[in-house]
Amino acid sequence: MQNCRMRILVCWLLALGSVWTSGAWAAHGYALWGDLKYPASFVQFDYANGSAPKGGELRLVSNLRISTFDKYNPFTIKGTAPAYLSGLMFDTLLVGSLDETAAGYGLLAEDVRVAPDGLSATFRLRKEARFHNGDPVLARDVKHSFDTLIGPFTSPAYKSLLDDVSGVEVVDAITVRYRFKKPNRELPLTVGGLPVFSHRWGEDDAVLGGKAKPFDQVVMDIPIGSGPYKIGPVVFGKDITYVRDPSYWARDLNVRRGSANFDRIVVKIYKDSTARLEALKAGEFDLMRFFSAGDWARRVNGRKFDSGELVKAEFKHRLPTGFQSYVLNTRREKLKDVRVRQALGLALDYEWMNRQMFYGAYQRVQDLFGNTDCQATGEPSAEELALLAPWRAQVPAAVFGPMAVPPRTDGDSTLRDNLRQAQKLLKDAGWEYRDGALRNPKGEAFELEYLDSAETGVRTVAPWVRNLEKIGVKLNFRPVDFALYQQRLQKFEFDITSIAYAGTHNPGQEYADMFGSKAADTEDSGNLAGIKSPAVDALVTQITGAKRKQDLLPACRALDRVIMHSHILVPQWSAGTHRLAYNAWRLDKPAQMPPYAQGEGWAIDLWWAK
Repeated sequence: MQNCRMRILVCWLLALGSVWTSGAWAAHGYALWGDLKYPASFVQFDYANGSAPKGGELRLVSNLRISTFDKYNPFTIKGTAPAYLSGLMFDTLLVGSLDETAAGYGLLAEDVRVAPDGLSATFRLRKEARFHNGDPVLARDVKHSFDTLIGPFTSPAYKSLLDDVSGVEVVDAITVRYRFKKPNRELPLTVGGLPVFSHRWGEDDAVLGGKAKPFDQVVMDIPIGSGPYKIGPVVFGKDITYVRDPSYWARDLNVRRGSANFDRIVVKIYKDSTARLEALKAGEFDLMRFFSAGDWARRVNGRKFDSGELVKAEFKHRLPTGFQSYVLNTRREKLKDVRVRQALGLALDYEWMNRQMFYGAYQRVQDLFGNTDCQATGEPSAEELALLAPWRAQVPAAVFGPMAVPPRTDGDSTLRDNLRQAQKLLKDAGWEYRDGALRNPKGEAFELEYLDSAETGVRTVAPWVRNLEKIGVKLNFRPVDFALYQQRLQKFEFDITSIAYAGTHNPGQEYADMFGSKAADTEDSGNLAGIKSPAVDALVTQITGAKRKQDLLPACRALDRVIMHSHILVPQWSAGTHRLAYNAWRLDKPAQMPPYAQGEGWAIDLWWAK
């Protein structure tokens, strides 16, 4: 169900939070609504072990649904880069802490200044910052990285995310200033989270002044970043080893102390999930994160687990729930009517699936902002109604009533009741059963295609398929290889698919990419549902322009109501823990996982070799 695609940056920003205040800010970092937890004089993050030994090897399995890689450039649209490359090789101006929800601290930048009018942010770089080739990290490199990322050859997610950035200027050799089109609380941290790479990456020759290639032709050129790791031995298209840079410029910096402890991080790729699991049991790698409740409950076992060499453990986190969902493509004629989309959702029997298939391991996703203050519940507040009122004629009427909740099949509710309601909605939308099928007035049968990658399998979709058959809807499962799956998503060539969206405590411009009208017509954007709503556009603008938390909350809750009552998503399920199996004989770790760590990222950053 995982699909990060080209949005590693967006996922990082969701975890980090967003920052802007109404007054000027000049400091070693940012806090969204209040004070930073860590003062300028802090030595290390509380959750890091500054005495962790350096050395050894961490053997991982790729976290991507790919069976190969064909480039080293993680930013261009075409092709697939190796797992973890961007996070290990590219430093950013700011870096987040994992024990607070909305803070960023200086990494490449030693000082951050936001203008009193909120229309610019100025970063002063650390003089000691160095790229892997020994060159200093300069303001020109920051500008070059920004200009490249919003250029023609990168994911459109960058363009959406940076739409309100008017440009960047080099003030002096180590000072760069971003200018904004309007005050926007998230933009200083958004630009602070952009990967920075050398302007020499992609030059035709190794000498300064070599002619740069178009960025889409920068494919096999080794990235010139400033992160803690460089590319080491590679079995191209299969396995890759990242080697720790012993001269890493930030190894003693407070935000990096206790991290990047392994000399080598080996990432292996296997054909499918079964091959990965068997390789773990055989001891071919050291750590694996599990998303399948069935695998976790029934198949994570064997001799190495019995001996204690391999350990399975669940680590509770406080991350937002996210909104893993079936996505309904409203570009398709059969899915344009909100009543039809609501009917499809009524046929999903989550309670039965959690009981019979998931071993009770999950909780139902409710909306966009589960486990955060942005979550909408009950009736809309007066502030929410004020934001929604101008769009009354353009959003579902239900938006002005109780918050949408996924249908249930326990307590007083049954699947039969839900299916009867679905049949009525379909009939009201013009679909009636005749000539052996559910048909519209044109006589077309109601048939849809569910698209997924071949390795996922039909098992979790089959119960929904069976229930849809009971109301006359035929849903065909269409498995394809991952490359074709990714291509079809980029071109929006699907009826229904499944996507795991990251959650956030601090929503911002990334929601314009996921739900904005402009993104709906932009190939490879995040707006897979194809929703075009002036109400959504206006609410995202309200969210990004909020200067206080009390302004943010009504806007994000109103957006929550519009999206969920539009029934473009059929909510799936989430887990409140990270399920990790790891080699306890080879790996050691801090006593506690920080509350906002992202799964195996905690191990990569902060664990160490025994």
